[in-house]
Amino acid sequence: MGHRRTLQAIPIAMPSRFNSIIPVLLSVLIAEVALGMLTTLIPLTLSAHDTHSGVIGLVGSAYFLGFLVGTLTCARLVRAVGHIRAFAVFAALSADCALLMTSTHSPLVWAGLRLVMGWQLSGVFLVAESWLNDKTDSATRGRTFGAYLLISWGGAAMGPLAFGLLRNADTALIMTGVAFASALLPMAVTPVSNPPMGERKRFSLRRLYNTSPMGTTCVLASGLVNSCFYTLVPVYLERHGHGPGQVPVFLSGALIAALLVQYPVGMASDRFGRRPMTLAALGLAIVLALLLAFCGGSPFWVLILLGSLLSGVTAPLYGLGAGQTNDRVARTDYVAASGGLLFAWAVGSTIGPVAAGAVMTRTGGANSLFFFIAAALLLLSGFTLLRMRRTPGVENESAFVVARAAPTQMPELTPQGPSTTDP
Repeated sequence: MGHRRTLQAIPIAMPSRFNSIIPVLLSVLIAEVALGMLTTLIPLTLSAHDTHSGVIGLVGSAYFLGFLVGTLTCARLVRAVGHIRAFAVFAALSADCALLMTSTHSPLVWAGLRLVMGWQLSGVFLVAESWLNDKTDSATRGRTFGAYLLISWGGAAMGPLAFGLLRNADTALIMTGVAFASALLPMAVTPVSNPPMGERKRFSLRRLYNTSPMGTTCVLASGLVNSCFYTLVPVYLERHGHGPGQVPVFLSGALIAALLVQYPVGMASDRFGRRPMTLAALGLAIVLALLLAFCGGSPFWVLILLGSLLSGVTAPLYGLGAGQTNDRVARTDYVAASGGLLFAWAVGSTIGPVAAGAVMTRTGGANSLFFFIAAALLLLSGFTLLRMRRTPGVENESAFVVARAAPTQMPELTPQGPSTTDP
């Protein structure tokens, strides 16, 4: 009888736990599709209106600047009104910004709206990830965040394809607004209560760099390089004669490749070490960036192949840098250090599109985007070699960090935090 009661209890407990995370996963999926549509729509629309690459880069950087501000301020709103109400505010305002973009194609207005949207979406992912941390336990957290990563990357990859189906910019903006508004519905109707608030801690950028110069620099470069790529590669493709129907395919392929390589790279870094894997990824990325710079006139399938490979080798840079940092901080500081790494990523992401766009405008060539990326990767490679010569690696390395398309986890609101049990 006791055995039979245990079997009967299982199907009751599992749906209850599963139901508590379904709303947030659905909301994230819808928001990621909307965000992926904007990634393609904005540079193509501005380029079609003869906007300079530097201005397009400015609009792209505005989003990451807002995101950076959000990492510092969104938690206050969540603390004040709770996760569910805060999520509704963030999603509704994102929808407002997307719909307002249909009223004008002014780059400056779009930059302002994208800045606000970056702040809001930082809050969306803050709520989502702290919610998942609270609603899972140590036995299910790995699977839950694995599903979250698949949904996040999958939604981001679907977004460009959705734009490819719509084609018309204003129609796509309206549908983006509808998607952001729809993202708040699953969270708004959930009967699950708000998670409790955790203690907020800070880990300054200076302290982070002093703790792990290599890890901090790698994360910052990850933000810089990947933000350049996704913000300005539509301009690169458009100026080489590839239209709105091909750009979404390119971006979706790049996002899918970035997802597929995360776990293999993580396993290899656990075996061969963070620094050797970082150096190998950087070397391959430099070659691929230069090939894209010199082969812009190649057939489209060649560009997709090269672009997907480049995205695949640069996407794990965040995880490699975060892993190196976690190797050098105390377990009690993991949470605060993760927030500092996110800030470093946002700083790099803010600088990247503006700098790359200015270079493209000054040189007058779309290929300059990949010369800029190659130069940034070359500088990081030199710094990596210097650090490898000066300081030894860490023997007992921490787990590789698998990042989302845009790393957003804000662990200062994680109620439980990381485990302090030694492996």
